[in-house]
Amino acid sequence: MSTATAPRTAAPQTTARPRARLDWRLRFGALSLIWGFSFLLIKVGTEDYAPFQVTLGRLVFGTAVLGAAMAVKRERLPRGARTWGHLAVAAFLLNALPFSLFAYSELTIPSTLAGICNATSPLWGMALSVVALSEDRPTRLRVAGLGLGFLGVLTVLGAWQGFTGLDATGTALALLASLSYPVGWIYVRRTLAGTGNSHLSMTGAQLLLATLQLAVVTPLFTTAPARFALIPLLAVAALGALGTGLAVLIQYGLVTEVGPTTAQMVTYFIPVIATAAGVAILDETLHWTTPVGAVIVLAGAALTQARDKRAA
Repeated sequence: MSTATAPRTAAPQTTARPRARLDWRLRFGALSLIWGFSFLLIKVGTEDYAPFQVTLGRLVFGTAVLGAAMAVKRERLPRGARTWGHLAVAAFLLNALPFSLFAYSELTIPSTLAGICNATSPLWGMALSVVALSEDRPTRLRVAGLGLGFLGVLTVLGAWQGFTGLDATGTALALLASLSYPVGWIYVRRTLAGTGNSHLSMTGAQLLLATLQLAVVTPLFTTAPARFALIPLLAVAALGALGTGLAVLIQYGLVTEVGPTTAQMVTYFIPVIATAAGVAILDETLHWTTPVGAVIVLAGAALTQARDKRAA
């Protein structure tokens, strides 16, 4: 569920006394909960609103949070037509497309399955990076993790049972959404690295462009709601303000403080929380293949992130 943008150049040193921050472990836990509950919020939102409407609302509230943060920090939007062109593509791949696909997938599959499908993102990322990024060389351990991860996916789907009981279209949409994230990250890495703009500035612009994209698409494929149901509307607002806006701010704070490797470990907690929330709050059924397959997926994803100590 992350919203990644270009790496930021090192900030100039300052003698100002840093403000006290909440312990990073607490922020890590908060981020895990926020993103884990996002799939439940999507499910609740789509009960009364069309998937595109849920995604548009999510982006509007998320952009508002980042816009407020930019105003407080006096950040400016990036400049240059080339940068904005690349950001438009990043907005589509990292926000507009996956957010919409997850919303559509949860019309027919439980939020627990959507959360587990999201955990396959590191697997797709490893497979794609070998092809697209020459500096990412596969190791035996990472290749083994890739195979193990996809074995976990087959376990979750109950492949030996002929995928009975699962909606193939909804599951495919969720997996496609998880694939969209690493495609977007690779694109950003190849086109937007070293721009000199801050994470906040780049992500604010990215979410703004994604909002504009959905603002164009949504009226073409949906009709205005006859009524605005309160609970689903609050779910969409929380999904945007917390799951998109605040989560991004927490994520970048963690990356700055403890590094990207530790920060990205939140990925492995998301399906656990999504599953627990779906079962406890939405009364979604849980077959044994789901938790067992999820553990295998997470183990495989962890192996794909392993680095060769000698190379390091």
